Parts: sequence; structure tokens; C-alpha cells
Amino acid sequence: MAAFLFFVLSSAFYSGIAAQKSPLNISLGSSLTPTGNSSSWLSPSGIFAFGFYQQRNAHAVGIFLAGIPEKTAVWTANRDNPIFSSNVSVILSTDGRLILQLPEGQDITVVDPSEPISSASMLDSGNFVLYDSVKRIIWQSFEHPTNSLLPRQQLIAGQELISSASETDDSRGIFRLVMQTDGNLVQYPVGAANKPETAYWASGTFGDGPNVTLNLEDDGHLYLTNSSVNLVKNLSDGGHPKNKMIYLMKIDVDGIFRLYSYSVDQGRNWSIVWESSTDRCDPKGLCGFNGFCTKIDNLVDCKCLPGFQFVNQGNWSLGCERSFVTDSCNSTDSNVNHTIEFLENTVWEDNTFSMVNTGTREDCAKICLEDCNCEAAFFKDGQCKKQRLPLTYGKRETDSNIALVKVHKHATIDEGVIPSNPLKCRKEEVRVYVLIIGISLVVLGVLISVIAGVYVRRNQVWAYKQVSQFRNVEFVENVAPRAFTFAELEQATNEFREELGRGAFGAVYKGILPDSEKVVAVKKLEKVLAEGEKEFQNEIKVIGKTHHRNLVRLLGYCLDGAKRLLVYEYMSNGSLADVLLKPENHPSWDERTKIARDIAGGILYLHEECETQIIHCDIKPQNILMDENRCPKISDFGLAKLLKRDQTRTHTTFRGTKGCVAPEWYRKMPVTVKADVYSFGIVLLEIICCRKSLDWSFSEDQAVLEDWAYQCFKAGELHKLVGDQEVVDMRKLERMMKIALWCIQDEPALRPSMKKVLLMLEGTVDIPDPPSPTSFLSST
Repeated sequence: MAAFLFFVLSSAFYSGIAAQKSPLNISLGSSLTPTGNSSSWLSPSGIFAFGFYQQRNAHAVGIFLAGIPEKTAVWTANRDNPIFSSNVSVILSTDGRLILQLPEGQDITVVDPSEPISSASMLDSGNFVLYDSVKRIIWQSFEHPTNSLLPRQQLIAGQELISSASETDDSRGIFRLVMQTDGNLVQYPVGAANKPETAYWASGTFGDGPNVTLNLEDDGHLYLTNSSVNLVKNLSDGGHPKNKMIYLMKIDVDGIFRLYSYSVDQGRNWSIVWESSTDRCDPKGLCGFNGFCTKIDNLVDCKCLPGFQFVNQGNWSLGCERSFVTDSCNSTDSNVNHTIEFLENTVWEDNTFSMVNTGTREDCAKICLEDCNCEAAFFKDGQCKKQRLPLTYGKRETDSNIALVKVHKHATIDEGVIPSNPLKCRKEEVRVYVLIIGISLVVLGVLISVIAGVYVRRNQVWAYKQVSQFRNVEFVENVAPRAFTFAELEQATNEFREELGRGAFGAVYKGILPDSEKVVAVKKLEKVLAEGEKEFQNEIKVIGKTHHRNLVRLLGYCLDGAKRLLVYEYMSNGSLADVLLKPENHPSWDERTKIARDIAGGILYLHEECETQIIHCDIKPQNILMDENRCPKISDFGLAKLLKRDQTRTHTTFRGTKGCVAPEWYRKMPVTVKADVYSFGIVLLEIICCRKSLDWSFSEDQAVLEDWAYQCFKAGELHKLVGDQEVVDMRKLERMMKIALWCIQDEPALRPSMKKVLLMLEGTVDIPDPPSPTSFLSST
């Protein structure tokens, strides 16, 4: 098949443009499926195809180069909603719509032209076009680019390209290329305002007119023209072979936009013809908030500020968060408990709120320590510039700027704090440490050898008997969940004597595993779906593979006839509800913002980063447990409805907790990840206000928290939500409230993704004023 496609592709290019066949007419009633021979509609010469292509363990719908293994996709429909099912179809329906039809009978619009479609064509140029009844084009992909441009395609004024999330995920990423109406072609991070200070590359054509366009020709000529079709600027000279080369311009995952060529006759990989930057640390936001980019031999790496750790080690763009809880400004011990770590030769976006002229960096450190609002500072040329977190757009450069970061004195290197000058340790100390470690290892090795010999000789038979006697070996952290017998768990819980709580799926009991003395929480499932043992074990495997610092870890399970139990790690500080609803437990404002970020990070992992996407369906304070450090961890995930490969959306009966559940549950609408976003918004309101979302002990106008919150926001009276007793940063309060109100919009499409929510919680993204959560319904 690959050889055939290569032959077709080569023949097509050698034959030249003039010899192209007429485009295939795709008539009403035509359809595609992800598997088999009907997965795409090919262009006449087989160069391009419209249809399904693989994305991670899902399918995306778009336009791609057939037969070329790398960088094939050039346009993607419904970028943020890949299809996780093989039982789905793209249909050009008889009523003139191009839709995705799901197994549940639901339709998702692929494109939405202004009038009914009569036919479609996939052209050899890579343009997918839709026609009306008189063959007039009513929609074409060339006018709606996603992350790429093809020859003879333009990026017109006001349009932008957005990078993909990763090399294997074409959903929206974190960088954009904007053709501005002022004539400038500029690159920005997604979410940043179109301002010079947030740009990291520009064409330098500002003022060349309101209708400048970016163009790509068949010979690789990439250039800008104005409304009079006069050349404004060449980016790539062109003049390369046409008939034997494929050209593609793309904004890549790393934020740099590049022009690629592919040699048809040689069949080699894509080559870079031109790129906007050769410094891969140039794109701002590559390492997220509180992270900075470093490079060695053109390879980039992201690092965190001292005292910080990655939100998700596998996703740099989510940035870094503190590995310790800070004292509030009200604390008299705030300055006593903190110290300053120095980070040399780094540059950041400058958001100075106060500047002091001082002599040394030590003086600057003292000034920052004495100011509770100073979370970091920049020192350069005798100037000390105080900063608030998060720090953004960090980059290692040969620069005299020194970043000073306030960290907790009790934070350790294991928690993410690095020494101020780790390379300046005294040589004498290093030699002593090496000598001590070397001698210790030799002595230890000898002792282990002697003891192991005796132990093996005397205990081989005894060990064999023990392994035979115990069918289930003890749980190991990085192995799949352990299978327990009911008798083992009955013994561990002292016959289920100490009940920790009761939820939608059953009661939870405290237990101690006899083999390891490990304290655990055992959940007795009472409302189990009528599924077989194999299906139950498959679901347990899925849950067991989810590993994130903000998810409660599943340690094991019991499947004994109708008895089904789950064994979790024990959370010593109860639930978030216990923290919020007891005045003596109320977290400080800074702790509340950290709790909100942690919860958002856990939900984002379930939605986008674990192996099988999971909709929680019951996000609420009672299902968010607190460990010994009051770090929140989400529980009960995977017990509601797993979003498996044969499902993307699901109609289902009501499930979840009233007050936290999204409106679509009641209206028998399709339930997506946006249902969890709604629940998170409610939880965020509860975190802000330290109260229940429904509490009839309040007056009628205050009993329903989301209604009262919007009224206070609209009236500019947010202080009422937190009371006069508490001192909070009103700007942060307004920001958190905006995020919460966007999350609880009745219309799911208006709610942000959890990725966007986390970025908004982290810091500097501008958030527009939200409408009334019910405004969509009231207008329909």
C-alpha cells in the first residue's frame, strides 16, 4: 500500500499541474468510517485526502498527505474533540450537512457553511471545498487554516494559526502566528494579549497596511504582500523545484513556524527550508509559569524556579508550582520562615510592582524578605525590582540579571529547592563525602554478601512455602493494583468496624494491611453496575494506571462473587468539605488558590493525559480528600462512566451530586468533559467562600451560591462573599470569581477546557467578564 501511494504521489507530481484530473464529486449520502477502505476521500491524483487519521489512541478528522508518514496532517476539524470510537462516521447528509455521526445517534457538525451543501471535492491543491446546487463554493478549508499553510493558500489579515498540543495530538496548543491588521506578522503565546511585550517573533512590517497577507507558492516562495498585491517582505526566496517537491508551512509544537520541503523522487523525510528562529528557547511560555528554558547544543530543557516543581513532569507547558505552602501576609512569622534563593543568568517578563536602588544582591534579598508581598525579585545593575508570582517567559541567557526567589526555610532539595550555587561546593567537602560514601559502600557490600549467603542457604525452603501460602503478594507502588480476598479485607478493617464516610458508591472503612502495617481506606461498593468479572477487572486496570499527585491512589481490589471492594491510600486530613466548612480549618487565601490549582491539575490529567480519558461525573468537596500536608487528591474517579474507545459522549441518567452537577444531566443532553468543568466551577466558588453551594441557612437571595456570586460580581460587591473578617487580595478574588463563573455557564460550549482553566488559575492570562451563567438559556 505504501509503495502504491508513493508511486501515485510521484506520478502526480511528475505529470505537472496541467495534467491533473477533474476533482472527484462527493455527492450527498456519501460517508466515511475510521477503518477499512472507506476512511477518506482522495484528491484526483491521490496526493491529499480528507477523512480519518490516527491521533494517539483516537481518530481525528482532517486533511492529510496520503502515504507520507511524517507531518502529514495539514488541516484538522473539531481540533479539541478527537473521536475515540471506531464506530463513528463522517456523513455528507442528504439534507446538506457535513457531520460526524456517533453510535448514540448524535451528530457533531464538522463544518458549518452558510447554506445547505449539494456536493464536495478534495482538490489536488489540498483544499477541501463544499458547493451549493449551482456549483458555487460556499466553504473551503483554505479559508479556515488551523496550524499549516499549503502552496497557493493565504493567511489573511485577522487570521491566525495555532500550534498543535503535541506531535501526536492536533488539538490546540500554546503558540499562535497572527496576521495582524496593522501589517505585522507576529508570534505570541496563546492567551497573551497582542502586545509587543508578549511577542517573541515579528516580521517587522508594522504599518504596511490593513490587508497584508502571508502567501506560499508552489516553488517554496514564502512572502508577504499588501492589498495592492505588492511585495512587502520575502521570508523564503523560493525558486525551488515544483514538480518533485511538496512544500508545507507549519507552526510547530515548539512555537517556531517553519517551511518544510519533501522530495517526492527521493522519498526522504521532511527538510527545513526556512524557520522563524533558530533559538528554540525564543517561544515565550514554552516552559509555563515559574519555569525557564535552557539549551545545550540546540536541545532545550525546562527547569523550575528554586522551591518549585512541575505541575506535570510530562507536560512542561503547564509550568511549575510551589512545593511548599507559604505563610499568609497576616502571619507574624512570614519573613522568619522564608529565605532567598538566587538564580543567575535568567531573563523573565518584567512585572515590577516596586523598584529600589540598592548596592548588592544580598541587599535586594533583604528588601524582598521584609516585604510580605514580594514573592521574587530581579537584581541587575544595582536595581532591585520586586515581583509577584507567577514569573513568566523565563529563559537562560548570558545576562547579568539575577532572579531572587522567596522559598520556605523548611523546604528540602527533594521538594524542588536547588542550592543557590550548587557548582561552587568546596572541593574539600566533595572529597570527604566521596571518601565516606566509598568506604561505606565497600563495608556494606561485604556484609550483604555474607548475610545473603547464610540467608539463602537456610531459608530457601521456608521462602518457597511462604510464597505458596500467600496467593497475593504485597502491593508494590508501581505495579498494577493487588487482588485481595474478602477475608483479608475483613481482617484488615477489623470486620469493617471504623467507618470513615459514606458516598454515592458505598461506605468507606479504615483498615491496616497486616503484612505491611500500611493504613488504607477500603470502599465497599454497594451500587455496582451489572457487569461481569472481566469488565470489572478491566475498569480496575484503567483506574490503576492513573498516576498523578492530585489523584487518590488505588492500591487494590476485591472481586469475590457479588462482593466488590476497592482499597485506596489513606488520606489523614479528611475531605475538602471538612476543611472548608469548619471555621477552625479554613485555609489561608494563598492555600485556597493552591488547592484550586491542584484540583484543576488532577481533573486535567483525567481528561487529557491519562491513557484512557475519564469523565469523573461527581466532582465535589466530599470527593476531594486531603493528605497529611493538606494537598488535595481527587477520589472516586473512574467509578462513574469511563470514556472508553467506543464512546465520546454519552446520554445517561442523572448521576452525581445535586448542586455540583452540570445542567446537561437534567436535560438528557450529551455529557462531555465540560460536565466536570461545571462541577469544578461550583467547587471553586465553595473554596472561595468556604461554604456549601446550597445552604438554606442563608437568606433566600444568598442560599444558592452561584446565583449570589454572580449578583455580587455584577454589582462590584465581591467582598460580601468572603466577609469583613478576612483580608484577601481583591484582584485575585475577582480573577478566581471570573474563572468560576465561566466554568458554570449553562451552555457547555461556553465553558473553558480544564487546560485553559489551569492556565487562567496560574496567572497572567486576561480573562474577559463572564456573562450570566443562565444567559444562553434565557435567550433561546
